Amino acid sequence: MESARLNAEQLIGHALGLKRMQIYLQFERLLTEADLEKIRPLVKRRAQREPLQHILGSVEWGGLTLKCDRRALVPRPETEELLELALERIPSAGGQDCRVLDLGTGTGALALAIARARPEARVTAVDASDEALALAAENAMAAGLAGAVTADGGRRVTLLRSDWFGALPADERFELIVSNPPYLTEEELAAAEPEVRVHDPRGALVAPREGRADLETIIAGAAQRLVPGGWLLLETGIAQHAALLEAVAAAGLRDGESRRDLSGRDRFVLARK
Repeated sequence: MESARLNAEQLIGHALGLKRMQIYLQFERLLTEADLEKIRPLVKRRAQREPLQHILGSVEWGGLTLKCDRRALVPRPETEELLELALERIPSAGGQDCRVLDLGTGTGALALAIARARPEARVTAVDASDEALALAAENAMAAGLAGAVTADGGRRVTLLRSDWFGALPADERFELIVSNPPYLTEEELAAAEPEVRVHDPRGALVAPREGRADLETIIAGAAQRLVPGGWLLLETGIAQHAALLEAVAAAGLRDGESRRDLSGRDRFVLARK
């Protein structure tokens, strides 16, 4: 297993209520049978390739501690780069008129991290899954953002059950739309690690038309939902960018751009109205 030692340290620390540094400071400590009884079931679960984040019950992401379980996709480190792209386009002050839409919010990671970093922005987070929305609501509560309002009295985070744009008010427009939608093909899912293939919700992973169906739906709809000058930021799959940039142009959006992640992989598509 990749990063086996780190996994073991986190599991032991979780079982014994110790931070990682405390484990090293207690390196000579002998484990009692009671200690081992706490550790063994966690190690067994991880050996069966249950995601570490599910076993620990949370993940540190975007400056937040997010509850994490089978109801939604485990937030990935790469998606923090999408968060950074979003924050670059939202004023850090005087941004009370900035309305943000997070499509397919899952755990609420992007929506909540944006709302925390930009307190004056109004964020609408939608998902078609009631289970995912319940998890996002729990994370909003833990982050102190459930019911939080902006300086002018607007809700900082609104959670809404919607199949992409479907349930949004017809006249609602946004300065920024961000999404990490399903973009894998069936073949890519079959080749994925068991942590993804078995434990992540399939509906959050796979899309028809070579993984592009949901991305193309979002691009087409964004043209009607963005204010002039508004941004669309997407996380995407492998070898999709040429087709997606064509869809951007066909939708009447401009400044279509492919961006690589820190590993050099084409991962993000940006466009503007």
